[in-house]
Amino acid sequence: MNQFDLTGKVALITGASYGIGYAIACGLAKAGAIIVFNDINQDLVSKGIEAYKTDGIEAHGYVADVTNEEQISNMVAKNEKEVGVNDILVNNAGIIKRIPMIEMTAAEFRQVIDIDLNGPFIVSKAVLPSMIKKGAGKIINICSMMSELGRETVSAYAAAKGGLKMLTRNIASEYGEYNIQCNGLGPGYIETPQTEPIRVAGHPFNDFIIAKTPAARWGKTEDLVGPAVFLASPASDFVNGHVLYVDGGILAYIGKQPK
Repeated sequence: MNQFDLTGKVALITGASYGIGYAIACGLAKAGAIIVFNDINQDLVSKGIEAYKTDGIEAHGYVADVTNEEQISNMVAKNEKEVGVNDILVNNAGIIKRIPMIEMTAAEFRQVIDIDLNGPFIVSKAVLPSMIKKGAGKIINICSMMSELGRETVSAYAAAKGGLKMLTRNIASEYGEYNIQCNGLGPGYIETPQTEPIRVAGHPFNDFIIAKTPAARWGKTEDLVGPAVFLASPASDFVNGHVLYVDGGILAYIGKQPK
């Protein structure tokens, strides 16, 4: 038996029209999952559907804001009717605001918390009843190294991702008896189009990341796929309340000693 086989499983990935969420969705699809995703407007959803089609994946896209409880409830009811009960949820949608704390407004802080922490609560709450009824389910929360560490200018993001780590543990604690596993996936510094301009030798931030990472490189989106498939599959049926960090070893490393 292939413990990593997801054939026929319905996987809902939030905010997965591009980026890390898209890469994870493609990986789940290659393992056999049926892909459902959402984004905040029709343009992003349409672009996502076309991108999936280009990669040979028939994805089901819905417009819904993860911070809007009514929209998410309606979306989940619709996708359960049109596609099937969600076996897998990946809470991927999120934002970051890089603003020094003393310059950040409370409204800006709340916006990050709302999307990055309240969003996973709202979507998880929407899918859990059907998972409980089915007696099985997988929830994967996209956490961050900022679930463990602080850094300049990311007070709201660190607070949200730290909270998401604890929400992960609490969902595992509260619903584990229904054969529902809730775990986190914590990406390190990943190559994306947004980071391309700074991923060059000699750039201070690039040199900082390489020096802090035992793997001595940036992560690739495909580095997240195997861990995501593991957490979505029967192979992780006795893994619950854990955050799997895919960071090249940064969190284990104090840094290079002076020469």
